[in-house]
Amino acid sequence: MGKHELLQYVDGLTEAQEFPNFKAGDTITVTYKIREGNKERLQNFQGVVLQRRGNGKTETFTVRKISNNIGVERIFPVTSPFIDKITINKRGVVRRARIFYLRGLRGKKARIKEARI
Repeated sequence: MGKHELLQYVDGLTEAQEFPNFKAGDTITVTYKIREGNKERLQNFQGVVLQRRGNGKTETFTVRKISNNIGVERIFPVTSPFIDKITINKRGVVRRARIFYLRGLRGKKARIKEARI
């Protein structure tokens, strides 16, 4: 069984959850499950989407937040079974698909213009 066939087999096993449509620049809250020992709890990670990459089962998105004046980024697979839900807090207007320039900005310079709906 080759790598390609194995990926197709895994594609058939996992079912994708339906999440709202979001893109780079949007502020989202990802609620994901954390397993500690035999207990399971939900934790929120709220931040700005820096990028979405890949397609199909291998698609991921990167979320960045500032925690105690330190930038924290987390990469989530879209098909992860640990993601409970994704809520969109704000729609942002950015002119590119990957907004890594946000890493070098602090404070008011790091603001993203909100989309008018």
